[in-house]
Amino acid sequence: MGLLQRISTLFSRFTAATYPWPALDITLPGNRSLHLLGSIHMGTCDMAPLSEKLINKLRDADALIVEADITESDSPFPDIPDDLPLEQRLSAENWAQVMSLIEELGIPLSQIDNQPAWQIALVLQAHQAQRLGLRANYGIDFQLLEAAKAMAVPVIELEGAQHQIDILTRLPDGGMPLLTDTLTHWHTNARLLQMMISWWLEAPPQRGNVQLPNTFGDELYDVLMHQRNLAWQHFLQQLPAGRYVVAVGALHLYGKGNLPELLK
Repeated sequence: MGLLQRISTLFSRFTAATYPWPALDITLPGNRSLHLLGSIHMGTCDMAPLSEKLINKLRDADALIVEADITESDSPFPDIPDDLPLEQRLSAENWAQVMSLIEELGIPLSQIDNQPAWQIALVLQAHQAQRLGLRANYGIDFQLLEAAKAMAVPVIELEGAQHQIDILTRLPDGGMPLLTDTLTHWHTNARLLQMMISWWLEAPPQRGNVQLPNTFGDELYDVLMHQRNLAWQHFLQQLPAGRYVVAVGALHLYGKGNLPELLK
């Protein structure tokens, strides 16, 4: 590699084009180009259709890379044994908060009472997002998957739905830390969802100037964010030469141990 090409490669790896959505371009050794974008798994109707500029990037890509192909999954949850009734697993304060939330959200107690804590957390989070006007079919990764399949662009999974379930089922105490964090940061999480929506509808954040509210404890952050970022870093660095659109949850692009910094 000549001197000018080395300089060009180094420059391109550490700078990013400006896009009207949260994304940056990363060039890896071996002629691998990534358009790394921050997806929102549920979106508003205003987030569809996707920008023609983004569709063109996808059309020119050798593959779309996503966390999991959610269009191929019949049910997000496996058949798992019933847990103890929820009231027996929660503190009085957390039980009271859950009862208040499910009444507000219209969730029958019988629907979640014997589910593992991690699954209850996801049910509550999904209903919260729906109350904010978000729907799965307007999610960025869902729209990208639909567009990729319509254009016959290959789809590659970073981990797949079953691996994501495996991560959750391995959380301590049936995933109780995820449920208690969901309750503790309930209003903060709503603000965070609205912030991420604004990244797609108004303007993405400037890198190096992103102040995100904390919605995970340190242990959960390590398992659900940092360790997955490390695994994705290894996966992406093993790709063959080519151009790829890579869609991961928007929070993986920012904060401690974020994916772009690991790749650089």
